Parts: sequence; C-alpha cells; structure tokens
Amino acid sequence: MIALEAVDLAKDYTGGDGGTITVLDGVSLEVPRGQMVAVVGASGAGKSTLLHLLGALDKPTRGAVRIAGEPVEGLNDEQLSDLRNRAIGFVFQFHHLLREFSALENVMMPLRIARWNDERARVRAEDLLARVGLAGRMYHRPAALSGGEQQRTAVARALAMDPAVLLADEPSGNLDHANSERLHDLFSELSRDLEIAMVIATHNRSLAARADRTLLLEDGRLTATDVREVVP
Repeated sequence: MIALEAVDLAKDYTGGDGGTITVLDGVSLEVPRGQMVAVVGASGAGKSTLLHLLGALDKPTRGAVRIAGEPVEGLNDEQLSDLRNRAIGFVFQFHHLLREFSALENVMMPLRIARWNDERARVRAEDLLARVGLAGRMYHRPAALSGGEQQRTAVARALAMDPAVLLADEPSGNLDHANSERLHDLFSELSRDLEIAMVIATHNRSLAARADRTLLLEDGRLTATDVREVVP
C-alpha cells in the first residue's frame, strides 16, 4: 500500500527583489508502508520545505499530495489539522516537548486532542515509551531527561496515533554519536515492525545508510543516489 504520494510538487517564493525563487520543481515520490526513505542534499536545498509539503504543513505552488490515499488538496484548515493528527507523525531536530509535563503526559497529548479517554491514552503512551526504551523514565519531565531520551520521547509522541506516515527533519542533528546511533536503530526497527512509511531529511551518513532508498534533492528535484557519494 502506498502510504505517501507526491506528484509534480513545486514550491516558489518571492525574493526580496520581487523575483521568483524556485525551491522545488517537479518532485514526485511514492513511499509504501514499511519503507524508510532518506532525503539528502546541501543545506538550503529545500529538504525542510519538501517535508512541510508532504506533511500538509504548507501548500505547494503546483502539484498534489496524498496521505494514506487521501488527497490533501481542497481540505480546509480543520480537515488538514485532523489529517495531520490522525495520519502523520512529525519528528524535528529539536524535540519540542512541553517542559511542564512528564514524558508520559507529552506522549498522551495527541491522544487527548483526539478525545481518547485518559485510561486508554495512558496505556497507549506507556506502551510506546516502553517500545522506545523509556519504561523507567516516563514520569520524568524533559529537563530530567538526556538529549537522546528527549528525542525518543518525541518519537513515541509522533507514533501515538499509529500514523501511516512519519516525517523526520534532521532528527539526530542535535545528538551525540551514541544517542544518534540508538535513534537510527530505532527508526529502522519501527519502520519495519510497525509498517510506517518514513521520509527522513538528514545529513547523517549512518542514518541515510539504514534507509531502503536514498534520494538526493538538488536543483529542486529528487534523484536516486548512493549515500556514500553525497553524505560526507
């Protein structure tokens, strides 16, 4: 099953001089469930822009996106918000955890937004935190967690609604080597075991090497590539 599909995506911005800046120009992509795709490229190539379009956080200048078979085009803000909460998990370089809440409460947040009752949400959050290796740390607030633990909490939160798609933007960019490797192993395991379609923008060779496919974003277009040739 194709969980994420993009067809002929383009994104233009207006520059300070009034001219048009084309960031993406005809990007097409299909990602089935259970496949992990790494997107690599130079800083400023448009990787974050691509993820924002794939995750329905921004609208393309041209082209279409389908998430779990559902077209994004034409949805109003409320429908887009519902789609994002229900079908897409997001992991960013910075974890964006709510510091006044415990890890458990942070993971429960999307479930509460979806109106799960507290008991059901708690059981789901506990299971996910155990899955990412934080069974003994779930009652700690973010300040009491290491950087790696905070990011794994963010991964658990992204999985709360059992999304068809997980999008990650430089997820290990703020971690040391040991924590990065643990997070990379986790992504690979989750993609396979939970059959989630993943698209991960990264500069990290180790993470890109774990992907089923590596794509280079350059001059606004995606092409298949060998990670050894493009990631230092």
